[in-house]
Amino acid sequence: MDQSKRVIFVTGGVLSSLGKGIVASSLGTLLEKEGLNVTIVKADPYLNIDSGTMSPYQHGEVFVTEDGAETDLDLGYYERFLNRPMTKQNHITSGKVFFETILRERKGDYLGGTVQVIPHITDEIKRQILNQPVDIDVIIVEIGGTVGDIESLPFLEAVRQLRFEIKHTLSVHVTLVPFIETSGEIKTKPTQHSVKELRSLGLNPDLIVCRSSVSLPKDHRKKIALFANMHPDCVFENPDVKTIYQVPLILQQQGMLEKVMDKLSLTAKNKVVMDDWKRMVESIIHPLHEVNIAIVGKYSSLADAYKSINESLLHAGIALNAKVNIHYIPSEELEEDGHSIDERLQQFDGILVPGGFGERGIKGKIATATYCRINKKPYFGICLGMQLAVIEYVQNVIGYAEATSAEFNPQAEHKVFHLMTDWIDDQNHVQQRTEQSDKGGTMRLGSQLCELQEGTQVYNIYKRKEISERHRHRYELNSIYIDQLQKHGMTVAGYSAHQHLAEVIELSDHPWFIGTQFHPEFQSKPTQPHPLFVNFIKTALEIKSS
Repeated sequence: MDQSKRVIFVTGGVLSSLGKGIVASSLGTLLEKEGLNVTIVKADPYLNIDSGTMSPYQHGEVFVTEDGAETDLDLGYYERFLNRPMTKQNHITSGKVFFETILRERKGDYLGGTVQVIPHITDEIKRQILNQPVDIDVIIVEIGGTVGDIESLPFLEAVRQLRFEIKHTLSVHVTLVPFIETSGEIKTKPTQHSVKELRSLGLNPDLIVCRSSVSLPKDHRKKIALFANMHPDCVFENPDVKTIYQVPLILQQQGMLEKVMDKLSLTAKNKVVMDDWKRMVESIIHPLHEVNIAIVGKYSSLADAYKSINESLLHAGIALNAKVNIHYIPSEELEEDGHSIDERLQQFDGILVPGGFGERGIKGKIATATYCRINKKPYFGICLGMQLAVIEYVQNVIGYAEATSAEFNPQAEHKVFHLMTDWIDDQNHVQQRTEQSDKGGTMRLGSQLCELQEGTQVYNIYKRKEISERHRHRYELNSIYIDQLQKHGMTVAGYSAHQHLAEVIELSDHPWFIGTQFHPEFQSKPTQPHPLFVNFIKTALEIKSS
């Protein structure tokens, strides 16, 4: 086992959604600023192989990596905070671990032995955690769920073993310290019990990060440290902030980086400078402009369903010193036509229709595309949002009123989007699996090259001919409709580099009407906003002020 690697384990207590991913990402940012190569692994206890078939209502958005892995949304945070892209090796699930273990058992790798959680499952967890690039100095491992959950016990046992097997490790425990408004009291008891639960599993935290709505007085930190068997300077606070991008600065101010470096026996190489983060946070907190953007989607009741899109809009606002107010509109609430569309959408400066699957809510999205096309409202269609904009155009401009996608009606006469037979070597196998309702791994996934057409609006936005973007879709634009689309005014502005599949559409007689088969939101960062989002918000601001 490589003893040169440093491993940091981040666990959570009391309840979920305390921000373990933000703490892990913030710590990774500080270590990167120190000059270290850092990666972050998310270990999810659920039995799904990956996040690909999970409803956003269950676990938020599905984040797609460059190599096509469908992962937990926390990997999106990791990429936005770090300078290293995540891969399939950065996401572990119980399903993935059990699946690999069973495959090995079937092949006879265990030489007839009884396959058990310990050591076989825990060994596989450890193998997958440490299966990272050789240039990595520090691996941060976020254990999903909450200490005390039965599902996460094998992962915590694997962590316990690794802490004995690797020389330099660190345990960071994120807990809740609630503030009771009615009595004005700060309660440390939940944190005490959470640490007790963790220690009962053989794990002693080295650092504690306290999530709270208020700042923690020194005596409360001392009390937590006493019960956790640590020095008070190992207890850090993570209070409510206006933006998650403040968290690295808050942890740095409390000396967390120095404490981590010391406990991992690392020598400081650089003076950590966070000027770019400070400027970014200042732009978020004190913007000069304001714009209102509507997201019309089927999962609008859950903001995490569109987490990367939300962040990409925020990043564009940072670049333009503007506050982007996001308004969620359930597409099912929008009528196909009539005054309700005008009443609901005219107040916004731009409309974004995101990706999704299934027929529910598509009429509202098509009506949204119609409204934006006719009223010259900036429209950004991503994946399904692009497909429905094309279908709307075929229905209402070309005149095929029943045009649709094979996803919604496989027997339709005009299937504008359908399953292709040549974009992947084993497409026949993929199509067969799709027809049998086996939805796992049946899509065009990950980063692929796209060639933009010179002279188009999209080409001028990217300022280059070849781009690489991430995909997550099954259905492609039927090429027999491309000539008719372009004859009637809709330009196919980009094609896949090898299969010549339509990737980008735009309307030349519209201030901003662009749709992409790919998901540009997966590559946007606060310090490197995606050009499409920046140009979308810039146009919305210009139209608003005109």
